[in-house]
Amino acid sequence: MSAPAPSTLAIVDAEPLPRQEEVLTDAALAFVAELHRRFTPRRDELLARRAERRAEIARTSTLDFLPETAAIRADDSWKVAPAPAALNDRRVEITGPTDRKMTINALNSGAKVWLADFEDASAPTWENVVLGQLNLTSAYTRTIDFTDERTGKSYALRPDAELATVVMRPRGWHLDERHLQVDGRPVPGALVDFGLYFFHNAQRLLDLGKGPYFYLPKTESHLEARLWNEVFVFAQDYVGIPQGTVRATVLIETITAAYEMEEILYELRDHASGLNAGRWDYLFSIVKNFRDGGARFVLPDRNAVTMTAPFMRAYTELLVRTCHKRGAHAIGGMAAFIPSRRDAEVNKVAFEKVRADKDREAGDGFDGSWVAHPDLVPIAMESFDKVLGDRPNQKDRLREDVDVKAADLIAVDSLDAKPTYAGLVNAVQVGIRYIEAWLRGLGAVAIFNLMEDAATAEISRSQIWQWINAEVVLDNGEQVTADLARKVAAEELANIRAEIGDEAFAAGNWQQAHDLLLTVSLDEDYADFLTLPAYEQLKG
Repeated sequence: MSAPAPSTLAIVDAEPLPRQEEVLTDAALAFVAELHRRFTPRRDELLARRAERRAEIARTSTLDFLPETAAIRADDSWKVAPAPAALNDRRVEITGPTDRKMTINALNSGAKVWLADFEDASAPTWENVVLGQLNLTSAYTRTIDFTDERTGKSYALRPDAELATVVMRPRGWHLDERHLQVDGRPVPGALVDFGLYFFHNAQRLLDLGKGPYFYLPKTESHLEARLWNEVFVFAQDYVGIPQGTVRATVLIETITAAYEMEEILYELRDHASGLNAGRWDYLFSIVKNFRDGGARFVLPDRNAVTMTAPFMRAYTELLVRTCHKRGAHAIGGMAAFIPSRRDAEVNKVAFEKVRADKDREAGDGFDGSWVAHPDLVPIAMESFDKVLGDRPNQKDRLREDVDVKAADLIAVDSLDAKPTYAGLVNAVQVGIRYIEAWLRGLGAVAIFNLMEDAATAEISRSQIWQWINAEVVLDNGEQVTADLARKVAAEELANIRAEIGDEAFAAGNWQQAHDLLLTVSLDEDYADFLTLPAYEQLKG
């Protein structure tokens, strides 16, 4: 008796989109279905392992470097694969979602790399998922343009030699794509985003002298990096391109991954190109994992936790040393400031802060860094040009002076700052305003002159949760309680209504955003990711 034919991938509850047939071809969907069959079971096991590890952290309130992988860390002989030419100079990278206007502006920005984001800067509506893929393919075939209906301004690509190299970021392992299912089971969003992009563009990118390059988000262990490596090996064989063509940069944006940086590079060594030091997701991960660890793990206002905080310094210094020891790029954090077209003084102060931040990263040995807005590209470029000159990177700077102990990475109480009432208000303000935009399909949102993404909302709601459960007393003498959070949220909702008017307020998702923020901030059971309950409410 012959084996049954493999189940096909079904498109479920999705409104047809213009030109979607160019993305959702039978061959591409067959590839995604095969990725799902081969790798989703292991993905599920690794998600269960996350929960087990979190329970162990709750029991011990500590983390350490893994004894079982000590030999990998001690072996000085291995290195990651050499960087391809298109990824050798990464001194400035710009980040943003893959809508048509952003695609053109990011590629034209003067940055060396564009992080084309299907993750935290993109709300995963079906339109964003599918048309984002179409925009990238259209950019590679130079068939993309954009005219702003409001201003009449037209946007078109510069010559190929002037365009940023694309490094695409798929969704994290924890997120599913409800519109693509096999046997009634949603396919992981990571495999959808990776699969569609890789299938359509891997060979096309090679023909352009580049390749399929990826940023891997929310990784929590070297075993999760191993799974990605297995995906890469299979995918390259499937489409018939050489092994090692894929290059992956891993975001070290979880506290557990910070203890496994060398092992993560080792698992991906034939495909690895670097590690990135994030900020908000990293702080969110610390709060999430140590949320019941008592007063010594209570973070102050998010804006008081700069990259110069001792435990953040330990993290970034260890990342640079680890990368350069293994021949990988070390990429620094985000400058999220959005320049004001009306307030030159605001810009002056912010530009100086950005310059100081990028000077510090370049001086510490980073090979590049992120910005959120094209106007920041020249500032960051100047900081790295001063240190690098005409060298593409500074991977030869090994930082052997760095000696980070396990306890240094979680020494949160080494920071001399305390939670404030203003910090609570800001967490509520940013949380409501970001979630409201996300529910409208926007993942990258300018709030108070900063470009915020899902990581910002995660740290905001996590801090509210932590401060309530740790019975934190603020600088004004008030204890943070659920009632206080509700009071601040009600005041913010009223302020927003007064600010934008009744008509605009009614047309938005403000009450829904308010309610969702309070749900994830006040529930006794802490939601692993805000985007999981939010996705259930996302239309499209």
